Amino acid sequence: MSTLSLKGPLWVMARQHRRTLLFAGAGVVLALAVIAGLRLWDALTPDMYMEDGYAVPADDNRGFGLLRLAMEYVGNGMVLLPALVGAFVAGPLIARELESGTYRLALTQSVTPVRWFRAKLVTAAVAALAVTLALMAIYRIGWDRVSNTYQLHWADRGPYEATGTVLVAYVLLAVAVGALLGQLIRRTVVAMAATGLVTGLVLAVLGALRWDFLPVRTITGPPEVDGPMLMMPEDGLIMDQGLTDSTGARMPGWFCDPEAVPATQCRVDVTVTAEYLDYHPESHFWPTQLIETGIVAALAALTLLVALRVLRRRHPSSPTAD
Repeated sequence: MSTLSLKGPLWVMARQHRRTLLFAGAGVVLALAVIAGLRLWDALTPDMYMEDGYAVPADDNRGFGLLRLAMEYVGNGMVLLPALVGAFVAGPLIARELESGTYRLALTQSVTPVRWFRAKLVTAAVAALAVTLALMAIYRIGWDRVSNTYQLHWADRGPYEATGTVLVAYVLLAVAVGALLGQLIRRTVVAMAATGLVTGLVLAVLGALRWDFLPVRTITGPPEVDGPMLMMPEDGLIMDQGLTDSTGARMPGWFCDPEAVPATQCRVDVTVTAEYLDYHPESHFWPTQLIETGIVAALAALTLLVALRVLRRRHPSSPTAD
């Protein structure tokens, strides 16, 4: 058993931040209790079955409504998880010790700077990944029940991150960004804010670009004056919809309604020949996840290499063997 226990700097890191680890563990237990409890409550009320055999939750099923609400909050919280992890690594884990000078105590205990740095990153990465994977597993308990309901579509922010691989990559990127900025800034609060900002910016940018990784699928149909618009295939993610003219050019248009007021809502200035609809099918979920995961993992590796170079430059006496 002694070989399985933490030793040296790893033990020191875990001991030093045990309250944070306990708090994270308590959060996981709380999430499990809430989601599992609501899932059981939801199961107590039988579903209603429509004429075509389609099952929907009963109107008096309060457990389902609360489960949906809890899943929304948990999903949104998991999107913020990388920023929280990065802020903790940058501030309490790295910058605070550099700011106060307490890291010198570790360096007097036959611990090189690289080994000190590595112990901090390993502790942070393992703990963050354990919490992330546990929360993702808990999210799955409720996901099968509420998936593709309002604000819980497979492509929405929250469900997209919590049900794939990309969240793991973002957490590792946050650890690397925190390690770099913690060294560069060396001020606890400022390093935490900067890391949260950078991590959030990467999340926002890639979130805005992710649906450009793969080409959309397009369906077309004849224009209908007062008929229904083109219908997207089930569970797809609509990207664009409009009209085309006689030259094939796309227009941001609307569909004519003889009863529209004012009458200018009908396109009388051009010859409309077709309607179009661009969408991503649900089958694009995993390819998009893997592409984004690869991009984020590459950014994490690059950031970690830069963080190590900064460490060696500031502590040139640290042996490369470490």
